[in-house]
Amino acid sequence: MLEAGTGKTDITPFAKGVGMMGYGMYHQKVEEIETPLTSRCTVFKDSESGKKFAFVNAEICFITIAIKQAVIKKLPPGLGFDDHNVMLTAQHTHSGPGGYSHYAFFNMSIPGFVPEVFNKIVDGITESIVKADRARKPAKIYFGKGVFAPEIEVAFNRSLPAYNANPEVKKLKEKDWHLALDREMTLLKINGEDDSRIGMINWFGVHTTTVGNDMKKICYDNKGYASAFFENNFHELNGDFTAVFAQGPCGDVMPNFIMEKKRNKMRGKYKDDFESASYNGRLQYEKAKEIYDTLGMEAQGIRTGIDYGLMYVDFSNVLIDTEFVPDSHPDKDKELRTGPACMGVAFFKGTVDGKGISDPFANLASSLSKAMKFSELCRANFLPENEKKKIIHKYKTQGKKDILIETCEKKVLGISNINKLAPLTLIDETLGILKKQYSNGSLNNNPWTPQVLPLQIFILGELAIIGIPAEVSVVSGRRFKKTLENILKERGVTEIILSPYANAYSGYITTYEEYQLQRYEAGHTVFGEWTQPAYQTKLKQMALEMLKESGERNFDPAAQPEVFDEEDLKKRSFPTPVTFSEYA
Repeated sequence: MLEAGTGKTDITPFAKGVGMMGYGMYHQKVEEIETPLTSRCTVFKDSESGKKFAFVNAEICFITIAIKQAVIKKLPPGLGFDDHNVMLTAQHTHSGPGGYSHYAFFNMSIPGFVPEVFNKIVDGITESIVKADRARKPAKIYFGKGVFAPEIEVAFNRSLPAYNANPEVKKLKEKDWHLALDREMTLLKINGEDDSRIGMINWFGVHTTTVGNDMKKICYDNKGYASAFFENNFHELNGDFTAVFAQGPCGDVMPNFIMEKKRNKMRGKYKDDFESASYNGRLQYEKAKEIYDTLGMEAQGIRTGIDYGLMYVDFSNVLIDTEFVPDSHPDKDKELRTGPACMGVAFFKGTVDGKGISDPFANLASSLSKAMKFSELCRANFLPENEKKKIIHKYKTQGKKDILIETCEKKVLGISNINKLAPLTLIDETLGILKKQYSNGSLNNNPWTPQVLPLQIFILGELAIIGIPAEVSVVSGRRFKKTLENILKERGVTEIILSPYANAYSGYITTYEEYQLQRYEAGHTVFGEWTQPAYQTKLKQMALEMLKESGERNFDPAAQPEVFDEEDLKKRSFPTPVTFSEYA
């Protein structure tokens, strides 16, 4: 018999003056609250085997390794939860406070680690899990799908040329950008055995970026509005019903579709971003409610059976399975690997729904990057063989990317002494923060973004929920699902649900073909042009292990996340006093 319980908790840290997480804009600081932020948890348990897992969706930009570690440590030990059977995901709003990662790069525009924000999120997520576990009762769970009609203005592909570069897709014109994505929503309806209403989880891929980077109010954006609309249907349950609007592959998918020249960005249906966010959220809510209302009438419930697996992977050095290398590639039969994390100029330029650095600065950065590449490859011929190979490997794995920051090697434009970048700090304020933290010695001991990342699989009857610590492009998601479906069908899995922004964050995953165009998403595909095949290689490995008995599985326990020095974190904490208060 399956049991299920839900719980939700406020996680709104009103830290006035703290930078918001998502757009990476130094000027976007918290000033007010438009809506609160919530953590929603659903716990599933198989009463026969005793196995259970917790699926959490939090209204923040992404989960960090530090948040996951702190939540696991804080959970009461008697509950039976650990790193393996807890999946933390985010719905990816860009309108919440940042400062909750231990990795330096993600805090540059905040600027710094903010303990008040971190603790509020950790405490709230932990409490939502405890509440959900205590609320468990015999349950009936139904699975369904629904497709948004083409005329519904819910999602649009912001990188159509990259999408069209994939050989397996139908080539679309600009007017059909709303079709270059998966318009299908998948949904779990969770009822008590007595048909009482417990909760709902759905997955649909669209960026939670209706509210622009010039807004300074905390807001849960479109998916938060959708949750609120849905939960208001069951207000008589006094808040016990939870409606989770989780993300699907949405790396290249945005909610905005009208160009606003004055703001130099795309916006939603209305000039007021919060009104547009509410509009988009209502569209998602209406589709979810449509699916929800049909389930249980004729649909058969999910069968009993719970399983899970977790594996950490050093993505800076993954040997690619040749199955996932294009047949036409000249090096298909050679040893291909990922490389240490690097970020390209294309990433810092931003996208049509959130512009980044100015074009003149981007052009300068590209020129400097190309000059650096030429200089380093020339110099490599006079270096010891191991150093020469390292430089050649970097440029081979990163391919067409104009490298701006090497977050693994802790360099900017090839320079490790950040003080030498002093003139550039006049152009970009975040580089000034980088320089200050370099000077106090707090950037020396760890990479600036994670290299070792978790992959996770939850199995609930015939469903498999796959936790991926990144933003997944539409076609990358399709390739992952195909690989996993082909393997997990051997153990009765018929539906694969991809759940990104899970347990950690590492930028984007674009296909090899998309990567060659070096648009925004490819510039933030940090482990190079073989990043997507690397994830596919490791997901295949995990799926094959999941076919074995739990005691026989090998999830390569050697790889583990980096350990941070507390003194370094203190030096990189928010540099000025924070005006902090609970949401009221």
